[in-house]
Amino acid sequence: MMRLVEKGQAERIVIVTTRALMDHIVLLAGDIAASAAWYDAFLGILGFRKTRAHVYLSPDDWVVDLRAASDSAEPYGRYNAGLNHIGLRVEDADAVLAVRDAFAAKGFEVPEPEVFEGKVIAVFFTDPDGMCWEIGHEISALL
Repeated sequence: MMRLVEKGQAERIVIVTTRALMDHIVLLAGDIAASAAWYDAFLGILGFRKTRAHVYLSPDDWVVDLRAASDSAEPYGRYNAGLNHIGLRVEDADAVLAVRDAFAAKGFEVPEPEVFEGKVIAVFFTDPDGMCWEIGHEISALL
């Protein structure tokens, strides 16, 4: 439920009756060539299809749009205000490790898997600008 209060009027409640689905993410890259190579490999492993230069369509029909940052752009800071990381879920722990192994096989540095509460496995990949992508298999850890 969303509340909307208009000045000079009594409060009225607006109910949104549709679901919001992921549509796209726009990422600004400091080095577009290095980032494009990283995202070609990373998103390709996850089943994304490149539709044009630096644009990737997910199997669930949402888009990652990679663009060049301005020359004056500050570098990404994981714990600065703003986006911390993007989390994607795969079917199980074996799939998490398969993504990690496939990315390593393409020559990229990969971190060790992390275990949360003794059971949830995730791997946090970092793009050339420091943006973090989590591949995990259990959303219930967040609920």
